[in-house]
Amino acid sequence: MATGKLSDMNKTTHPSPARGPADHEVRDQIIAAATEHFRLYGYGKTTVSDLAKAIGFSKAYIYKFFESKQAIGELICANCLREIEADIRAAIDGVSPPEQLRRMFKVAVESSLRLFFEDRKLYDIAASAATEHWDAVRLYEERIQVMLQDILRQGRETGDFERKTPLDEAAGAICLVMRPYLNPLLLQYNFDSTENGPAQLSSLVLRSLSP
Repeated sequence: MATGKLSDMNKTTHPSPARGPADHEVRDQIIAAATEHFRLYGYGKTTVSDLAKAIGFSKAYIYKFFESKQAIGELICANCLREIEADIRAAIDGVSPPEQLRRMFKVAVESSLRLFFEDRKLYDIAASAATEHWDAVRLYEERIQVMLQDILRQGRETGDFERKTPLDEAAGAICLVMRPYLNPLLLQYNFDSTENGPAQLSSLVLRSLSP
């Protein structure tokens, strides 16, 4: 995951409000330094004092922009999740609703593995986010459910999917099926099935959606 990409996405992603002047350049610098520090030493072992020393700022100055280390971690985590979401949206663009569902399962897993497990230190942030129920994770799951509802709605309009089950109920159930592959804490226990599991589950879900 490129730091530059995180910095660019930071300009539109704000899960935790800043406490100081809206100086995007300084915020981006803090996020870039924090991302690199977390990569090297892990989220849990890094303190705000460590970040201040690495950047050359005082700890008090960092607190003008972020109220806590978690606020920094939340922004990094939110940007990672936005990357996954962007990958999914790009993959499902312009294909039929059933194919959208298949690709959604597949790409969500591939993108999560790439972001959180190839760079193991950043997994610490994802694990903390999932364990402590950070807003970044909750909002991501809500957006995924909305995306699923859109796919289901399109599928009902094209006649590919049944129409009896309430839309939110169907989307919620599919989210539960996907959860072992969306939640980083659960995903680490499902490595053995990441190659074939998403395809098998999406096929099962599609059969259940048949009109």
